[in-house]
Amino acid sequence: MVAKGKGGANKKEKISLALIWKQRYLLMMSLPFVIWIIIFKYIPLWGWTMAFQEVKPATFALPIWERPFAGFANFTKAFEDRLFKQTMINTLGISILQIAVGTIVAILFAVLLNELMFTKFKKVTQTISYLPHFVSWVIIASIAKNIFNDGGVVDSLVGANLHLMSTNSPLIWMVIVIIDCWKEMGWNAIIYLSSMAGIDPGLYEAAQIDGANRFQRMWHITLPGIRPTIIVLLIMSIGGALNVGMERQMLLSNALVQDHTMVLSWFSYTRGIKSSDYGLGTALGVFQSVVGVTLLMIANKIASLVGEDKLV
Repeated sequence: MVAKGKGGANKKEKISLALIWKQRYLLMMSLPFVIWIIIFKYIPLWGWTMAFQEVKPATFALPIWERPFAGFANFTKAFEDRLFKQTMINTLGISILQIAVGTIVAILFAVLLNELMFTKFKKVTQTISYLPHFVSWVIIASIAKNIFNDGGVVDSLVGANLHLMSTNSPLIWMVIVIIDCWKEMGWNAIIYLSSMAGIDPGLYEAAQIDGANRFQRMWHITLPGIRPTIIVLLIMSIGGALNVGMERQMLLSNALVQDHTMVLSWFSYTRGIKSSDYGLGTALGVFQSVVGVTLLMIANKIASLVGEDKLV
């Protein structure tokens, strides 16, 4: 919150009772969200204590202070698991590809939509593009299997079996990323289109008068204009690099490719909840959160070092 000082200079207002009273309606509007965050985000952190305890069906009903203390045994057990290393490789590989490909495609699609001159066609295209975002992964996975499975649409078009979803190799990563990119491209482009709407039209007019063609205007005005938005979204994406959802992997996976589709959240479900080892599952969740916050801070620091806007 800023206020005009003498000489027209802006200065930060100090927090005081007068300022709180002045902003009372905004504070009242934000109060339900603050309460929601405290109840559903901060109070559940008490459950992290299970990561350092032996919590199984026999001890789950006991009060927290009566459960056997396990120290870092759950973390050690998780890290020494034979699937943990491959799971981390899968998680990081899929996440990096998803961030890179998804960001580039969403930006490209938003720029192309922004350059369309036919307003009705632009609106129809945008509406159609983000509809897949609301379709269940169960339906998307069923369609994808008919397209990419052996003997599916892709194999029929190329006249050969590519084994895209039946080969025990990281090739399945590209299938997952392509499907996710198609599903979320239109939805992710919305925020870039909103950012482009805030660019001063006079910049385009001045560039056109100076002889800049459409590509040059996109490169030198549109992309630099949305760069702060791109940086913020990238920082948030990097912070959630380990939080790759397991739904699409489980639905698109099979016994042949499971070694290359199991991600950390799926591994946590299998080893923790499914095996009734709740301490181990909680330890993996704590590991995800700590690494995610660390990556977020690193990305945020790098952004500040290269002169971009920071998220925090």
